Amino acid sequence: MTSFYINILENPERQANIILALSIVPSACLGTYLFYKKGQMKPSTLALIFVFTAVLLDALITVPVFIIPEDGSYSSFFSDPVFYAIVVELYFIVFYFGSHLTKNKTS
Repeated sequence: MTSFYINILENPERQANIILALSIVPSACLGTYLFYKKGQMKPSTLALIFVFTAVLLDALITVPVFIIPEDGSYSSFFSDPVFYAIVVELYFIVFYFGSHLTKNKTS
């Protein structure tokens, strides 16, 4: 959320969403890789766990600490279509990378 306070684009919300969407790729891949080093689970289940954890952390930390002080609300945060696009992105990255890792483990 630091990107929200360093203005590069005129719209700080759009800037934060772009940086978040780009940073999800390496962080989701790293988390998936670290899990499959020792764990076993269907990639779809792991992806759902990642998504539910992210949504829970958004509800408990992101909204009260960053959104509400900027005159936002839970309803504005969770009704934003970009939020759901990022959730779908997270799911598919974990699912596909997890599928790749488990396929290579069994081969």
